[in-house]
Amino acid sequence: MDLHDTIPETALAWHRAGRGAALATVVETWGSAPRRVGAMLAVAGDGDMAGSVSGGCVEGAVVAEALDAIDSGRSTILTFGVSDDDAFAVGLACGGTIRVMVQPIGTGLPVDELDRICTARAQRHPIAQVVDTTAWTTRTAEAGDFPDRFRADRSGFEDDGATFFSIHNPPLRLVVVGAVHIAQALVPMARILGYDAVVIDPREAFATPARFPETRLLHDWPDDAVATVGLDSRCAVVLLTHDPKLDDPALLAALRANVFYIGALGSTRTHAKRIERLEAEGIAPADIARIHGPVGLNIGAASPAEIAVSILGQMTEVLRKGTE
Repeated sequence: MDLHDTIPETALAWHRAGRGAALATVVETWGSAPRRVGAMLAVAGDGDMAGSVSGGCVEGAVVAEALDAIDSGRSTILTFGVSDDDAFAVGLACGGTIRVMVQPIGTGLPVDELDRICTARAQRHPIAQVVDTTAWTTRTAEAGDFPDRFRADRSGFEDDGATFFSIHNPPLRLVVVGAVHIAQALVPMARILGYDAVVIDPREAFATPARFPETRLLHDWPDDAVATVGLDSRCAVVLLTHDPKLDDPALLAALRANVFYIGALGSTRTHAKRIERLEAEGIAPADIARIHGPVGLNIGAASPAEIAVSILGQMTEVLRKGTE
């Protein structure tokens, strides 16, 4: 899911308002297609649209086909070649080919199934729509059924070339404990990558809007603050205070949750002491091994901004490739 778009929700609302609606989804791309697989466009029966499947290259044709699908009640897959000129107009150097699945709401995509997807998205619960494009049957699937697809945000066809998975993951979230200099570089960089960033620090002089513009700031003690935020499989937790009184409560909460990444600032010696404290708390070795400490990839980072880059690189590696 691109950041936290509301394309499925929009399609459902249009259908329930009696306007008719269809959902168009990019299912395959070749070359420099403008949008990735899984990108969506909602089309209303009166021609309104929300979202994009090509950045503007083929939207007009998709809308026309979607209106036909709403009238006929039949799903279909469309194939478009994106010319070099059209691709250049939306910021690409060369063209490509995209295939787009169009599902009219109510017939191609059952209303109760779309409602289930929208409810799961609102609850930050990962869910997928699974479509058999031969028989045109659909169902939903849970993250535990296809963990690799969900971890990598990988919508796409199975090897049979007929079963398409549309992955709906919650938006990524970064929880930073410690409103320090590194956090000032890390938060805006993370936002560019699509993370909803939250900074936790009970020291109000550190966690200020002036230092962290347009950022959610929590001044509660970290264990209370992470409980307020809520931790799940789409969260990364980064601890930057160097102070066990602040880091450890959030660290214990992160270890108990299924967050995908935990990073803790500090030297190898500092991390060894951290491990001793966790062992004294009865934390299992396998859980302790989930902590990336010292935090970040070993790229020789020195400045706060470089350390932030190393942290985001490591977060991306774990998110997309998992832990070996």
